[in-house]
Amino acid sequence: MALMAETRACDQCGTGFVPRREHARFCSARCRVDWNRENSADPVADTRALAWSIGAMGEVTERLAKVGAWDPARVFGAVSEAVWWITIVDATLVRYYPGSYDEVLADRPAEQRKLIEDTLTGLRFVRNRVGCGEVDIVHAPDAGENGPDPGATGITGWIWNSLPKPALGAGLPRGRAWEMRRYRAYQAWLAGHTLGETFGRAACFLGEAAAEVVPEAEVSTQPAP
Repeated sequence: MALMAETRACDQCGTGFVPRREHARFCSARCRVDWNRENSADPVADTRALAWSIGAMGEVTERLAKVGAWDPARVFGAVSEAVWWITIVDATLVRYYPGSYDEVLADRPAEQRKLIEDTLTGLRFVRNRVGCGEVDIVHAPDAGENGPDPGATGITGWIWNSLPKPALGAGLPRGRAWEMRRYRAYQAWLAGHTLGETFGRAACFLGEAAAEVVPEAEVSTQPAP
């Protein structure tokens, strides 16, 4: 039985709308702008927090090339941290700066847009698996698989595992529908691909989208004040 499309109320005007994205809060750009104008107490502080998050995302994704493959717990921790930062930055941009996000996305050919969106959707599936204690999500490539030598590039050459369909349980239909969408994106664009390819694509796009809001000179890996 097909699930009905989710309808949610706009945070600004209360009108019901069908969200195109998982984190959508407003029925239109006008409502988003009006809400931000009424509720943004310190836009400078907001952009500084985003700048710090972008810097942290870049730091943890670059660190993957230095992680030793000899320690499974360290591998899992590094992958989990990279996934967490990427999904945090993605959600922040979609929720609060969707205009800049969509503008950068629209500059790409249709196939690349789908690839980027589905990669980020698949990483949200990983985030949920990690939250449930899933640890067998990646493996080192063997001699018959493509990818960089994991010994020379940390774990960037490790490969995402193909995973079984999640047990969706008795949650709300809309929640089950979103999770199945995440799973399908994961299987299509992450499973069988390397960490370096996946994280590189996601971080590159998010960095470009954030640059429309935050000047590069403000991006820092130091904690926000």
